[in-house]
Amino acid sequence: MASNPRSGGSKKKGPPKGSGGKHRRSLQGKGPTPKAEDRVYHKAHKAAQAKRAANASAQAKRKKKELGPNMVAGRNSVVEALREEVPATALYVASRIDSDDRVKEAIKLASARGISMLEASRSDLDRLTDDAIHQGIALQIPPYDYADPRDLLEFAADRGEAPLIVALDGITDPRNLGAIVRSVAAFGGHGVIIPERRAASMTAAAWKTSAGAASRIKVAQVVNLARAIDELKKQGVFVVGLDMDGDVDLPELTFSSDPLCIVVGSEGKGLSRLIADKCDQIVSIPIAATTESLNAGIAAAVSLYEVARARRG
Repeated sequence: MASNPRSGGSKKKGPPKGSGGKHRRSLQGKGPTPKAEDRVYHKAHKAAQAKRAANASAQAKRKKKELGPNMVAGRNSVVEALREEVPATALYVASRIDSDDRVKEAIKLASARGISMLEASRSDLDRLTDDAIHQGIALQIPPYDYADPRDLLEFAADRGEAPLIVALDGITDPRNLGAIVRSVAAFGGHGVIIPERRAASMTAAAWKTSAGAASRIKVAQVVNLARAIDELKKQGVFVVGLDMDGDVDLPELTFSSDPLCIVVGSEGKGLSRLIADKCDQIVSIPIAATTESLNAGIAAAVSLYEVARARRG
């Protein structure tokens, strides 16, 4: 019988003919889909690159600012810094400034201390102070000369005293740093240790809050605080960490004349887990139940006072 011309020929019955595995490779998956930021053609990738570049630029700018001179801007701030004898290298005064009592006092104090006085334009002051509100006057502070933790131990040895050191774990407010330096000086301490990253440094604000104590108490800056604590322990220093959930209350701990380091945590999070594990003892300051926690500067001052009182006894 002739085949139906509309059907295009006769149809064979049975299973269709396969490829015999020839196209199996083309059917295999290519793995999980890459994240959007990992695909170079995606806008998320460009946004991630821009964010990384911005972070790197901000970090480089912050590092440059820390290593370079620090500027105190504004009439009140400049006068207060000069009154507290914050070290300074130059006083910048805008040309044709409207002089008042604060400007006159700043010029008088700078002249008495032999600080160079330079005339600058408003645009120059904007650039020098990173567009801060300078009111036509700014004071240049030199970079702080940080010590080594071993210098703090040597300082105590030279005085014939048991070392008393405060280490700061993530304190970011320079005013807290300055207040702690002041408390260390007031209660017979020998120095402060701060980490290099994600922490306050010895800026003009810290100098001013220390009320001159920064010129008498050494501040050491370390790359790795945990490693610095290990080195102190090798030198026979007993390390105490302050935390609201401490094992014992501060007054219950017997402070002998042995070398001691008090570690104070950040304003919000307290001690990090790594630093807490490095401490020989975690102690807490007993406070009223209605109070959540103490400011880092106040906690350090209370602890230093307790140590000084116990050692005198």
